Amino acid sequence: MAKLVIFLALCLLPALAAARPGLPARTFFTVQGRVYCDTCRCGFETPYTKYMQGAKVRVECKDRDSMKLLYTADGVTDKDGTYKILVADDHQDQICESVLVSSPHSECATIETGRERARVFLTNNNGIASATRYANNLGFMKDAPVAGCSELLRQYQEYED
Repeated sequence: MAKLVIFLALCLLPALAAARPGLPARTFFTVQGRVYCDTCRCGFETPYTKYMQGAKVRVECKDRDSMKLLYTADGVTDKDGTYKILVADDHQDQICESVLVSSPHSECATIETGRERARVFLTNNNGIASATRYANNLGFMKDAPVAGCSELLRQYQEYED
C-alpha cells in the first residue's frame, strides 16, 4: 500500500504542480554538458582526456544589471561525465551559466581557466525548438600530465601551418 501511495505521489504531484489554474504552464529546460579531466594539461580536450563521473555542476542565473544571483540548480555527472540539470521557468532576462563546483578526484581538481563556466540561454524566445540546452564542456586539469602527452603534443605541432 505504501508503495502505491508513493507511486501516485510521484506521478500526480508534478502534474498538479504544472497545472496552475489561471497561470501559464511552467516551462522546464534541461541543461546538458560534460565535465572532463585535462590529463595532458594543454588547455583543450585530447584523445587522452578523461570524462569525470561524480563532478558537481551548478546552473546559476543572475540579474543582467545587478548580477545578483536569482536561481540555482545543482547536478552531478554520470559515468560518461555528462550532467543533466532540470531548470524551472523561463530566464529570458537573466544571464545563466553552467558552473563547475567540485571534482571527485583530488589529482584532477584544479579548475581549468576559461573552462570553468559555460553560458546557456534558458528562454523560449530564441528559436530553439528543444527544451534541452547544451553547454560547452567544463574542465579540470590533472596535477601532472600522464605518459604519452609529450608525443601527442608533438604530433599536433607537425600539423601547424
